[in-house]
Amino acid sequence: MNRDLIITNAALFIDGRVDDASDSLGIANGAIAAIGSHDDVEAAVAADAEVIDAHGGLVTPGFLDCHAHPVQAGLERLSCDLTDSTDADHAVAMVSEFVAAHPQLDWIVGGGWHMQHFPDGKPSADLLEAAAPGKKIYLVNADHHGAWVSPAGIAAAGVTEASADPADGIIDRDEAGRPTGTFQEGAMEIFQKFLPIPSLDQRVDAIVEAQNYYHSLGVTGWHDAIVGEYAGSGDSTEAYLETVDRGLLNHIVTAALWLRRDITLDTVDEAVAGYIAQRHRFGDRIGVSDPRYRLRATAIKVMMDGVPESKTAALKEPYLDACGHPTDDLGTSHFDQAVLLDILPKLALAGFQLHFHAIGDRAIADSLEVLEAVKAAGGDPALNHHIAHLQSMDLEDIPRFVASGAIANMQALWAANSQQMRELNLPLFGQDRYDIQYPFASLEKARVPLAMGSDWPVSTPDPWQAIHVAVNRLEPGETSLPPLAPDEALSLGTCITAYTRGSSRVFLDDTLGRIEIGAPADIAIANANPFDVSPEDIWLTRNATTIIGGQVVYSGTATSEAD
Repeated sequence: MNRDLIITNAALFIDGRVDDASDSLGIANGAIAAIGSHDDVEAAVAADAEVIDAHGGLVTPGFLDCHAHPVQAGLERLSCDLTDSTDADHAVAMVSEFVAAHPQLDWIVGGGWHMQHFPDGKPSADLLEAAAPGKKIYLVNADHHGAWVSPAGIAAAGVTEASADPADGIIDRDEAGRPTGTFQEGAMEIFQKFLPIPSLDQRVDAIVEAQNYYHSLGVTGWHDAIVGEYAGSGDSTEAYLETVDRGLLNHIVTAALWLRRDITLDTVDEAVAGYIAQRHRFGDRIGVSDPRYRLRATAIKVMMDGVPESKTAALKEPYLDACGHPTDDLGTSHFDQAVLLDILPKLALAGFQLHFHAIGDRAIADSLEVLEAVKAAGGDPALNHHIAHLQSMDLEDIPRFVASGAIANMQALWAANSQQMRELNLPLFGQDRYDIQYPFASLEKARVPLAMGSDWPVSTPDPWQAIHVAVNRLEPGETSLPPLAPDEALSLGTCITAYTRGSSRVFLDDTLGRIEIGAPADIAIANANPFDVSPEDIWLTRNATTIIGGQVVYSGTATSEAD
């Protein structure tokens, strides 16, 4: 049994604000037992309770990441991880170093390279050949919507100038039609059967790696946005089940099952039965070693479109050419809308929450059309369907968003004016569309429920970095650029609430994400109180201690002592 805890000398974030009347929490039997002064909470816990001095730091509910890919993130951290690369030369050097350190590997896999480091966001296969001659290399980019492949990898998959683009993807080519080395969206799937499949033990290790990193950031639960085969990463179902059965899971986890793109009207009923069976395999698994930890498959993930940088986000008005003139390119819709209007109401009526990836305004509108059909079919509003990303949204669709009852699932770290956005998005959108991206405040004013997640490993899983951008509309530390659509900024309190209580709606568990008597003691203690600093310095906030179910799972700079 864990000892009881007292957290004292704290700025307590309760019901959307810092509570001026209290500075201490008492935790007993894994739950919050008392809120008040040190003397108040001392009376509610055991005499030998451990005391944690927060040194005036902000104490919040544990952050709940409601859109992430932790298995892929963990695998990348344990493979050729280019996340920290600073430019093209650095990325190539990191590949070369990894290859030299792992000469036994037939395929080099990994990811995290950044599109802004390469011309048009598309690195060439020749760069990989120079780094590692003759090696088969497959590296997913940071946004996980494209892959960089070496000449040997391209040859191994049999891709030539004669190869056709898949219906849901693009093979980038030179003027002669030869593949240049990058493969967008569904074109990544060409390599699926050739890539090494991580073993079950490797996937379990990846989950443990991911949750340990999450602990260091104050994140106490995650919603896995893709469980299924996607972009060269296999289905993680068995790894999740094995992690629970081995007693290694110490997080609250919900999973979104990947909606395959090969479903047709003729196979809808078969697919629905398959997803119900997969959910049954997950069950409602309580941790073997500790019942506070929980794993469930609750949702269906529907990737409606891609991303603007590769012109695969689905738009109502076309992308612009290099001269700023409209083209005939409206981006990519990954599904036949008729199939979605058939299968998704059936899945919703079977009790699945719907989780949409929608970046372009057309993709968002198509998602809303589906939700209208679900509502008309008698779907349960308590399932809390949600639409993630919401980059290029038509503001005239906000009333439809409100009527749908859906949650706005925000990945706020991207909602910043940055050099990458200016170089890769502005020329494709034009200034008017560029200036209305990520309309978070407009959604809040319309009373759309807000939740926040990271999309890790596409971006950092550190909540404080995303919160900084949502408040400032600039990247952390950026001072030379004007903010992106500053009227769409959110308050600090709104952001913390979205990342905690707001995200609990996605987790379908209203006991999470709050500091109140009887709630699970899932707590994050920051090293400072960001309400006391300039908004430009929010990003400097760091997590000091993380507690899940009354158990300290990470301890950094906060101090602890016996009372």
